Amino acid sequence: MPVTILIGAQWGDEGKGRFVDWFAKSADIVARYSGGDNAGHTVAVGDTVYKMHLVPSGVLHANVVAVMGNGMVINALNLVKEIDHLRGMGVTITPDNLLVSSRAHLITPAHIAQDKAREQQRGAGAIGTTLRGIGPAYFDKTARKGLRVGEMLNLTTFEDALRRALAEANEQLARDGFEQVEIEENVARYLEAAQQLQPFIRDTSIYLHERLQAGARVVSEGAQGTLLDIDHGSYPFVTSSSPTVGGSLTGLGIGVTHIERVLGVAKAFSTRVGGGPMPTEQNNAIGDRLRGSGENFWDEFGTTTGRPRRCGWLDAVMLRYAAAINGFTELALTKLDVLSGFEELKIAVAYELDGVRMAYPPSTAEAQARAVPIYETLAGWTENISNARQASELPENALKYIGRVAELCGVPIRMVSVGPERSQLVTL
Repeated sequence: MPVTILIGAQWGDEGKGRFVDWFAKSADIVARYSGGDNAGHTVAVGDTVYKMHLVPSGVLHANVVAVMGNGMVINALNLVKEIDHLRGMGVTITPDNLLVSSRAHLITPAHIAQDKAREQQRGAGAIGTTLRGIGPAYFDKTARKGLRVGEMLNLTTFEDALRRALAEANEQLARDGFEQVEIEENVARYLEAAQQLQPFIRDTSIYLHERLQAGARVVSEGAQGTLLDIDHGSYPFVTSSSPTVGGSLTGLGIGVTHIERVLGVAKAFSTRVGGGPMPTEQNNAIGDRLRGSGENFWDEFGTTTGRPRRCGWLDAVMLRYAAAINGFTELALTKLDVLSGFEELKIAVAYELDGVRMAYPPSTAEAQARAVPIYETLAGWTENISNARQASELPENALKYIGRVAELCGVPIRMVSVGPERSQLVTL
Protein backbone atom coordinates (compact mmCIF):
# COMPACT_ATOMS: atom_id res chain seq x y z
CA MET A 1 0.00 0.00 0.00
CA PRO A 2 2.45 2.69 -1.19
CA VAL A 3 0.21 5.80 -1.50
CA THR A 4 0.29 8.70 0.96
CA ILE A 5 -2.54 11.21 0.49
CA LEU A 6 -2.21 14.76 1.82
CA ILE A 7 -5.50 16.53 2.45
CA GLY A 8 -6.23 20.11 3.47
CA ALA A 9 -8.22 19.84 6.71
CA GLN A 10 -9.63 23.37 6.74
CA TRP A 11 -10.63 25.95 4.08
CA GLY A 12 -7.45 25.63 2.04
CA ASP A 13 -4.17 27.53 2.42
CA GLU A 14 -3.10 25.15 5.19
CA GLY A 15 0.49 24.84 3.94
CA LYS A 16 0.14 21.47 2.23
CA GLY A 17 2.90 22.22 -0.24
CA ARG A 18 5.68 22.15 2.32
CA PHE A 19 4.57 18.72 3.58
CA VAL A 20 4.29 17.42 0.03
CA ASP A 21 7.84 18.65 -0.38
CA TRP A 22 8.89 16.84 2.82
CA PHE A 23 7.31 13.52 1.80
CA ALA A 24 8.63 13.85 -1.74
CA LYS A 25 12.15 13.21 -0.45
CA SER A 26 11.31 9.51 -0.17
CA ALA A 27 8.75 9.29 -2.99
CA ASP A 28 8.99 8.22 -6.61
CA ILE A 29 5.92 10.13 -7.79
CA VAL A 30 4.03 13.21 -6.58
CA ALA A 31 0.59 13.37 -8.16
CA ARG A 32 -1.95 16.18 -8.00
CA TYR A 33 -5.59 15.15 -8.26
CA SER A 34 -7.85 18.24 -8.27
CA GLY A 35 -8.28 21.94 -8.88
CA GLY A 36 -6.41 24.27 -11.17
CA ASP A 37 -4.30 27.37 -10.83
CA ASN A 38 -6.62 28.56 -8.07
CA ALA A 39 -4.21 26.68 -5.81
CA GLY A 40 -1.02 28.18 -4.45
CA HIS A 41 1.69 25.95 -3.00
CA THR A 42 4.70 27.69 -1.48
CA VAL A 43 7.98 25.95 -0.64
CA ALA A 44 11.01 27.76 0.78
CA VAL A 45 14.44 26.25 0.18
CA GLY A 46 17.04 28.40 1.88
CA ASP A 47 16.58 31.93 0.54
CA THR A 48 14.67 30.72 -2.52
CA VAL A 49 10.87 30.68 -2.47
CA TYR A 50 9.02 28.58 -5.03
CA LYS A 51 5.36 29.36 -5.66
CA MET A 52 3.48 26.84 -7.76
CA HIS A 53 -0.11 26.94 -8.91
CA LEU A 54 -0.32 23.96 -11.26
CA VAL A 55 2.88 21.93 -11.26
CA PRO A 56 3.05 19.51 -8.28
CA SER A 57 5.60 20.74 -5.75
CA GLY A 58 7.40 17.39 -5.83
CA VAL A 59 9.06 18.52 -9.06
CA LEU A 60 11.63 20.33 -6.89
CA HIS A 61 13.17 16.95 -6.06
CA ALA A 62 15.45 15.06 -8.43
CA ASN A 63 14.25 11.58 -9.40
CA VAL A 64 10.62 12.43 -8.60
CA VAL A 65 8.02 12.31 -11.37
CA ALA A 66 5.28 14.95 -11.04
CA VAL A 67 1.86 13.92 -12.33
CA MET A 68 -1.03 16.25 -13.10
CA GLY A 69 -4.08 14.01 -12.80
CA ASN A 70 -7.35 13.69 -14.66
CA GLY A 71 -9.28 15.45 -11.88
CA MET A 72 -7.54 18.76 -12.58
CA VAL A 73 -8.69 21.65 -14.76
CA ILE A 74 -5.71 23.22 -16.52
CA ASN A 75 -5.12 26.62 -18.06
CA ALA A 76 -2.66 25.64 -20.79
CA LEU A 77 -1.25 29.16 -21.12
CA ASN A 78 -0.54 29.43 -17.41
CA LEU A 79 0.97 25.95 -17.30
CA VAL A 80 3.47 26.90 -20.03
CA LYS A 81 4.30 30.11 -18.12
CA GLU A 82 4.79 28.20 -14.88
CA ILE A 83 7.05 25.63 -16.51
CA ASP A 84 9.15 28.42 -18.05
CA HIS A 85 9.28 30.28 -14.73
CA LEU A 86 10.44 27.23 -12.79
CA ARG A 87 13.03 26.43 -15.43
CA GLY A 88 14.28 30.00 -15.08
CA MET A 89 14.76 29.32 -11.36
CA GLY A 90 16.92 26.30 -12.17
CA VAL A 91 14.27 23.58 -11.83
CA THR A 92 14.58 20.74 -14.35
CA ILE A 93 11.25 20.06 -16.08
CA THR A 94 11.05 17.62 -18.97
CA PRO A 95 8.53 15.05 -20.24
CA ASP A 96 10.48 12.56 -18.14
CA ASN A 97 9.61 14.19 -14.80
CA LEU A 98 6.31 15.96 -15.56
CA LEU A 99 3.27 14.15 -16.95
CA VAL A 100 -0.11 15.74 -17.75
CA SER A 101 -3.22 13.59 -17.91
CA SER A 102 -4.89 13.41 -21.30
CA ARG A 103 -8.20 13.21 -19.40
CA ALA A 104 -7.77 16.47 -17.46
CA HIS A 105 -9.97 19.33 -18.65
CA LEU A 106 -8.87 22.63 -20.14
CA ILE A 107 -9.71 26.09 -18.86
CA THR A 108 -10.31 28.51 -21.73
CA PRO A 109 -10.46 32.33 -21.74
CA ALA A 110 -14.24 31.94 -21.99
CA HIS A 111 -14.29 30.11 -18.66
CA ILE A 112 -12.44 32.99 -17.03
CA ALA A 113 -14.86 35.53 -18.53
CA GLN A 114 -17.82 33.43 -17.35
CA ASP A 115 -16.35 33.17 -13.85
CA LYS A 116 -16.08 36.95 -13.56
CA ALA A 117 -19.55 37.44 -15.01
CA ARG A 118 -21.17 35.00 -12.57
CA GLU A 119 -19.53 36.64 -9.57
CA GLN A 120 -20.80 40.03 -10.74
CA GLN A 121 -24.30 38.59 -11.15
CA ARG A 122 -24.24 37.23 -7.60
CA GLY A 123 -23.62 40.71 -6.20
CA ALA A 124 -23.64 40.68 -2.41
CA GLY A 125 -23.95 36.88 -2.51
CA ALA A 126 -20.64 36.44 -4.35
CA ILE A 127 -18.83 33.23 -3.45
CA GLY A 128 -15.38 34.81 -3.58
CA THR A 129 -13.89 32.64 -6.31
CA THR A 130 -10.34 33.19 -7.53
CA LEU A 131 -11.75 34.25 -10.94
CA ARG A 132 -9.49 31.71 -12.65
CA GLY A 133 -12.32 29.95 -14.53
CA ILE A 134 -12.31 26.89 -12.29
CA GLY A 135 -16.06 26.63 -11.69
CA PRO A 136 -17.13 27.14 -15.32
CA ALA A 137 -14.55 24.58 -16.50
CA TYR A 138 -15.90 21.97 -14.08
CA PHE A 139 -19.44 22.95 -15.12
CA ASP A 140 -18.61 22.20 -18.75
CA LYS A 141 -16.99 18.94 -17.68
CA THR A 142 -20.12 17.70 -15.94
CA ALA A 143 -22.30 19.10 -18.77
CA ARG A 144 -20.26 16.89 -21.11
CA LYS A 145 -19.16 19.73 -23.35
CA GLY A 146 -15.69 20.43 -21.98
CA LEU A 147 -12.34 20.23 -23.76
CA ARG A 148 -9.83 17.64 -22.57
CA VAL A 149 -6.07 18.01 -22.55
CA GLY A 150 -5.74 15.01 -24.85
CA GLU A 151 -7.50 16.91 -27.62
CA MET A 152 -4.39 19.07 -27.96
CA LEU A 153 -2.55 16.09 -29.47
CA ASN A 154 -4.40 16.70 -32.75
CA LEU A 155 -3.99 20.39 -33.52
CA THR A 156 -6.48 20.41 -36.40
CA THR A 157 -9.42 18.99 -34.48
CA PHE A 158 -8.42 20.89 -31.33
CA GLU A 159 -8.48 24.18 -33.20
CA ASP A 160 -12.00 23.52 -34.45
CA ALA A 161 -13.26 22.38 -31.05
CA LEU A 162 -11.75 25.38 -29.23
CA ARG A 163 -13.16 27.85 -31.75
CA ARG A 164 -16.64 26.33 -31.38
CA ALA A 165 -16.41 26.41 -27.57
CA LEU A 166 -15.38 30.07 -27.51
CA ALA A 167 -18.11 31.04 -29.98
CA GLU A 168 -20.78 29.25 -27.93
CA ALA A 169 -19.60 30.92 -24.72
CA ASN A 170 -19.61 34.32 -26.42
CA GLU A 171 -23.26 33.88 -27.33
CA GLN A 172 -24.13 33.40 -23.66
CA LEU A 173 -21.90 36.26 -22.50
CA ALA A 174 -23.58 38.56 -25.05
CA ARG A 175 -27.07 37.50 -23.94
CA ASP A 176 -26.13 38.30 -20.33
CA GLY A 177 -24.69 41.68 -21.28
CA PHE A 178 -21.02 40.89 -20.62
CA GLU A 179 -17.94 41.48 -22.74
CA GLN A 180 -17.09 38.66 -25.13
CA VAL A 181 -13.67 37.05 -25.54
CA GLU A 182 -11.56 37.50 -28.68
CA ILE A 183 -11.57 34.21 -30.57
CA GLU A 184 -8.82 34.15 -33.19
CA GLU A 185 -6.09 35.57 -30.97
CA ASN A 186 -6.90 33.10 -28.19
CA VAL A 187 -7.07 30.16 -30.58
CA ALA A 188 -3.59 31.04 -31.85
CA ARG A 189 -2.21 31.31 -28.31
CA TYR A 190 -3.72 27.96 -27.29
CA LEU A 191 -2.39 26.23 -30.39
CA GLU A 192 1.10 27.46 -29.54
CA ALA A 193 0.70 26.23 -25.95
CA ALA A 194 -0.62 22.88 -27.21
CA GLN A 195 2.50 22.35 -29.30
CA GLN A 196 4.70 22.99 -26.27
CA LEU A 197 2.67 20.71 -23.99
CA GLN A 198 2.18 17.76 -26.36
CA PRO A 199 5.32 15.89 -25.18
CA PHE A 200 4.02 15.95 -21.56
CA ILE A 201 0.58 14.47 -22.30
CA ARG A 202 -0.22 10.83 -21.61
CA ASP A 203 -2.69 8.48 -19.91
CA THR A 204 -1.53 9.07 -16.34
CA SER A 205 -3.98 6.57 -14.80
CA ILE A 206 -2.29 3.70 -16.63
CA TYR A 207 1.12 5.17 -15.81
CA LEU A 208 0.27 5.26 -12.09
CA HIS A 209 -1.19 1.74 -12.21
CA GLU A 210 1.95 0.32 -13.77
CA ARG A 211 4.27 2.17 -11.39
CA LEU A 212 2.24 1.14 -8.33
CA GLN A 213 2.31 -2.47 -9.50
CA ALA A 214 6.08 -2.17 -9.66
CA GLY A 215 6.25 -0.86 -6.06
CA ALA A 216 6.63 2.89 -6.64
CA ARG A 217 5.78 5.16 -3.71
CA VAL A 218 3.27 7.89 -4.55
CA VAL A 219 2.42 11.10 -2.72
CA SER A 220 -0.98 12.50 -3.68
CA GLU A 221 -1.74 16.20 -3.26
CA GLY A 222 -4.81 18.27 -3.94
CA ALA A 223 -5.94 21.87 -3.99
CA GLN A 224 -8.06 23.77 -1.44
CA GLY A 225 -9.33 22.02 1.68
CA THR A 226 -12.01 19.70 3.02
CA LEU A 227 -14.32 22.51 4.12
CA LEU A 228 -14.49 23.75 0.51
CA ASP A 229 -15.52 20.35 -0.84
CA ILE A 230 -18.46 20.49 -3.25
CA ASP A 231 -20.34 17.87 -1.18
CA HIS A 232 -19.01 18.34 2.33
CA GLY A 233 -18.20 22.05 2.51
CA SER A 234 -20.33 25.08 3.41
CA TYR A 235 -22.31 24.95 0.17
CA PRO A 236 -22.58 27.10 -1.95
CA PHE A 237 -19.39 28.76 -0.65
CA VAL A 238 -17.28 25.89 -1.94
CA THR A 239 -14.97 24.92 -4.78
CA SER A 240 -16.15 22.89 -7.77
CA SER A 241 -14.21 19.70 -7.06
CA SER A 242 -13.60 17.23 -4.23
CA PRO A 243 -10.45 18.08 -2.25
CA THR A 244 -11.21 15.15 0.08
CA VAL A 245 -9.79 11.64 0.12
CA GLY A 246 -12.40 10.33 -2.31
CA GLY A 247 -11.45 13.02 -4.82
CA SER A 248 -7.89 11.77 -4.71
CA LEU A 249 -8.91 8.33 -5.93
CA THR A 250 -11.18 9.52 -8.74
CA GLY A 251 -8.88 12.41 -9.64
CA LEU A 252 -5.95 10.07 -10.27
CA GLY A 253 -7.68 6.84 -11.24
CA ILE A 254 -6.21 4.69 -8.48
CA GLY A 255 -7.84 2.21 -6.11
CA VAL A 256 -8.37 2.39 -2.37
CA THR A 257 -6.25 -0.72 -1.77
CA HIS A 258 -3.12 1.29 -2.53
CA ILE A 259 -3.60 3.77 0.34
CA GLU A 260 -1.13 3.58 3.21
CA ARG A 261 -1.51 6.97 4.96
CA VAL A 262 -3.99 9.85 4.88
CA LEU A 263 -2.36 12.95 6.34
CA GLY A 264 -4.55 15.93 7.20
CA VAL A 265 -2.80 19.30 7.15
CA ALA A 266 -4.18 22.13 9.29
CA LYS A 267 -2.97 25.47 10.55
CA ALA A 268 -2.61 25.93 14.29
CA PHE A 269 -5.38 28.52 13.93
CA SER A 270 -8.13 29.07 11.35
CA THR A 271 -8.12 31.07 8.11
CA ARG A 272 -10.47 31.43 5.17
CA VAL A 273 -10.45 33.40 1.90
CA GLY A 274 -13.67 34.53 0.24
CA GLY A 275 -17.27 34.30 1.37
CA GLY A 276 -19.01 31.79 3.59
CA PRO A 277 -19.41 31.13 7.31
CA MET A 278 -16.40 31.02 9.62
CA PRO A 279 -17.58 30.66 13.23
CA THR A 280 -14.28 31.45 14.96
CA GLU A 281 -13.38 34.48 12.81
CA GLN A 282 -11.86 37.36 14.77
CA ASN A 283 -12.54 40.78 13.24
CA ASN A 284 -10.36 42.49 15.79
CA ALA A 285 -6.77 42.87 16.94
CA ILE A 286 -6.45 39.10 17.41
CA GLY A 287 -7.36 38.48 13.77
CA ASP A 288 -4.98 41.22 12.64
CA ARG A 289 -2.15 39.71 14.66
CA LEU A 290 -2.75 36.23 13.24
CA ARG A 291 -2.85 37.64 9.71
CA GLY A 292 0.47 39.47 9.90
CA SER A 293 1.59 42.51 7.95
CA GLY A 294 1.71 41.07 4.45
CA GLU A 295 5.39 41.97 4.17
CA ASN A 296 6.51 38.37 3.62
CA PHE A 297 5.05 35.18 2.19
CA TRP A 298 4.52 33.63 5.61
CA ASP A 299 1.80 36.18 6.37
CA GLU A 300 -1.88 35.45 5.74
CA PHE A 301 -2.39 36.73 2.22
CA GLY A 302 -3.44 34.36 -0.57
CA THR A 303 -0.63 32.96 -2.74
CA THR A 304 -2.94 32.99 -5.76
CA THR A 305 -5.19 36.00 -5.15
CA GLY A 306 -3.15 38.19 -2.80
CA ARG A 307 -6.33 38.75 -0.80
CA PRO A 308 -6.04 39.07 3.00
CA ARG A 309 -7.25 35.89 4.70
CA ARG A 310 -9.92 35.94 7.35
CA CYS A 311 -8.32 34.73 10.58
CA GLY A 312 -9.54 33.32 13.87
CA TRP A 313 -9.00 30.81 16.65
CA LEU A 314 -8.59 27.15 15.82
CA ASP A 315 -11.95 25.52 15.09
CA ALA A 316 -11.72 21.95 16.41
CA VAL A 317 -15.36 21.34 15.47
CA MET A 318 -14.55 21.75 11.77
CA LEU A 319 -11.26 19.91 12.17
CA ARG A 320 -12.99 16.99 13.89
CA TYR A 321 -15.46 16.86 10.99
CA ALA A 322 -12.64 16.87 8.42
CA ALA A 323 -10.96 13.99 10.24
CA ALA A 324 -14.21 12.02 10.25
CA ILE A 325 -15.00 12.27 6.54
CA ASN A 326 -11.43 11.73 5.36
CA GLY A 327 -10.33 9.01 7.75
CA PHE A 328 -7.08 10.76 8.66
CA THR A 329 -4.39 8.46 9.97
CA GLU A 330 -2.51 11.48 11.30
CA LEU A 331 -2.41 15.29 11.35
CA ALA A 332 0.25 17.90 10.69
CA LEU A 333 -0.03 21.43 12.08
CA THR A 334 1.48 24.43 10.34
CA LYS A 335 2.38 27.90 11.60
CA LEU A 336 2.62 26.96 15.26
CA ASP A 337 5.25 29.70 15.56
CA VAL A 338 2.61 32.36 14.80
CA LEU A 339 0.98 31.61 18.17
CA SER A 340 4.14 32.46 20.13
CA GLY A 341 3.59 35.49 22.34
CA PHE A 342 -0.13 35.04 23.03
CA GLU A 343 -0.81 34.98 26.78
CA GLU A 344 -3.72 32.64 26.19
CA LEU A 345 -5.07 30.67 23.26
CA LYS A 346 -8.60 29.60 22.50
CA ILE A 347 -9.92 26.52 20.72
CA ALA A 348 -13.54 26.06 19.67
CA VAL A 349 -14.40 22.66 21.13
CA ALA A 350 -18.13 22.71 20.25
CA TYR A 351 -20.90 24.94 18.88
CA GLU A 352 -24.16 26.10 20.38
CA LEU A 353 -26.98 26.40 17.88
CA ASP A 354 -30.55 27.21 18.93
CA GLY A 355 -29.76 26.11 22.46
CA VAL A 356 -28.23 22.79 21.42
CA ARG A 357 -24.55 21.87 21.92
CA MET A 358 -23.02 20.39 18.75
CA ALA A 359 -19.80 18.39 18.39
CA TYR A 360 -19.93 18.59 14.58
CA PRO A 361 -20.88 21.49 12.30
CA PRO A 362 -24.42 21.75 10.94
CA SER A 363 -24.76 20.87 7.26
CA THR A 364 -26.06 24.20 5.92
CA ALA A 365 -24.16 27.44 5.51
CA GLU A 366 -27.04 29.35 7.08
CA ALA A 367 -26.86 27.28 10.26
CA GLN A 368 -23.07 27.45 10.36
CA ALA A 369 -23.28 31.24 10.20
CA ARG A 370 -25.51 31.24 13.29
CA ALA A 371 -23.46 28.74 15.26
CA VAL A 372 -21.78 30.20 18.36
CA PRO A 373 -18.37 28.70 19.22
CA ILE A 374 -17.88 27.25 22.69
CA TYR A 375 -14.26 27.98 23.56
CA GLU A 376 -11.73 26.32 25.78
CA THR A 377 -8.84 28.51 26.92
CA LEU A 378 -5.25 27.28 27.16
CA ALA A 379 -2.13 29.03 28.42
CA GLY A 380 0.13 30.42 25.71
CA TRP A 381 3.91 30.66 25.50
CA THR A 382 6.39 33.47 24.90
CA GLU A 383 9.37 31.52 23.58
CA ASN A 384 10.56 31.80 19.97
CA ILE A 385 10.14 28.26 18.65
CA SER A 386 11.44 28.78 15.11
CA ASN A 387 14.67 26.91 15.86
CA ALA A 388 13.00 23.86 17.41
CA ARG A 389 13.56 20.62 15.52
CA GLN A 390 12.39 18.05 18.07
CA ALA A 391 9.57 17.87 20.58
CA SER A 392 11.86 18.36 23.59
CA GLU A 393 12.75 21.83 22.25
CA LEU A 394 9.15 23.05 22.29
CA PRO A 395 7.71 24.87 25.34
CA GLU A 396 5.51 22.81 27.63
CA ASN A 397 2.46 24.91 26.80
CA ALA A 398 3.03 24.43 23.06
CA LEU A 399 3.10 20.66 23.61
CA LYS A 400 -0.08 20.90 25.66
CA TYR A 401 -1.75 22.85 22.86
CA ILE A 402 -0.72 20.23 20.27
CA GLY A 403 -1.87 17.42 22.54
CA ARG A 404 -5.26 19.02 23.14
CA VAL A 405 -5.88 19.52 19.42
CA ALA A 406 -5.04 15.86 18.78
CA GLU A 407 -7.37 14.80 21.59
CA LEU A 408 -10.25 16.93 20.31
CA CYS A 409 -9.91 15.53 16.78
CA GLY A 410 -9.19 11.94 17.75
CA VAL A 411 -6.17 11.87 15.45
CA PRO A 412 -2.47 11.90 16.43
CA ILE A 413 -0.38 14.91 15.39
CA ARG A 414 2.92 13.70 13.93
CA MET A 415 4.49 16.92 12.62
CA VAL A 416 4.35 20.66 13.22
CA SER A 417 5.95 23.48 11.28
CA VAL A 418 7.63 26.32 13.15
CA GLY A 419 8.58 28.54 10.23
CA PRO A 420 8.42 28.83 6.44
CA GLU A 421 11.72 27.14 5.53
CA ARG A 422 11.51 23.46 4.53
CA SER A 423 13.79 22.47 7.46
CA GLN A 424 11.60 24.17 10.09
CA LEU A 425 9.67 21.03 10.99
CA VAL A 426 9.30 19.19 14.29
CA THR A 427 8.39 15.51 14.24
CA LEU A 428 6.49 14.18 17.23
